[in-house]
Amino acid sequence: MQPLLYRYDGSFEGFLCCVFDSYARKEQPTEICEESTAQLSLFPVHRVVTDPAHAKRVFSSLRARISAKAEDLVLLGFLTCMHERERVLLQFIRLGFRYGAKVTDMLSDPTVSSLEKAVGYLREEAHLLLGFVRFSEYEGRLAAVISPKNRVLPLMQAHFCARFPEETFCIYDDVHNEALLYRPHVGGIFSISAFSLPEADAREQYFRSLWRVFYETIAIQDRENPKCRQTQMPKRYWPHLTEMRPE
Repeated sequence: MQPLLYRYDGSFEGFLCCVFDSYARKEQPTEICEESTAQLSLFPVHRVVTDPAHAKRVFSSLRARISAKAEDLVLLGFLTCMHERERVLLQFIRLGFRYGAKVTDMLSDPTVSSLEKAVGYLREEAHLLLGFVRFSEYEGRLAAVISPKNRVLPLMQAHFCARFPEETFCIYDDVHNEALLYRPHVGGIFSISAFSLPEADAREQYFRSLWRVFYETIAIQDRENPKCRQTQMPKRYWPHLTEMRPE
């Protein structure tokens, strides 16, 4: 079979349209990737047009023909950094349409296993970042930067909006160029092409120093275990942690 490449706009709706076209055209693409990251290819390329009606039809079929759990796996799977994410998700949906609700229990299948592991890693990273986000105050507004491997902001949104309902804040994901923007009782996740923070003022610097002093004071030097700390707080998160940055 000659390799066939699908290119789409990178949105979840666009991916669902890839699924629709795969069935409508009776073909199995060997690669699905975003148009913005696609490389020149000598193989045939099908450029998928995002059609809301097609996307809605595919999405509604996930729960109707497979299960609510499968629908959740597809939604979360699209947020992961899984290798060949779109191709794995398409294969999972095909399996679901074939076997129904029991597909989510077929953990011996490589496709289902890969998807479950990727979603588990996504959930774990989102859980870690609930405790690793460090806000700074800029003229009465809170801002933080994170660098996750997965697109974790949708999983973090409810927690921070409920925790700071009267605040105005921003959490910027500098890997995926997305930001959770919130003002009292209104919030959402938006794509941002450029983002920068102003220099911290004297008051903010003072509170950062207080946090570092607190962090160092409560530490028990005799029980210091760098290896354990790196396990609980991986080093790739350290650049955005106030207590791990130099004064």
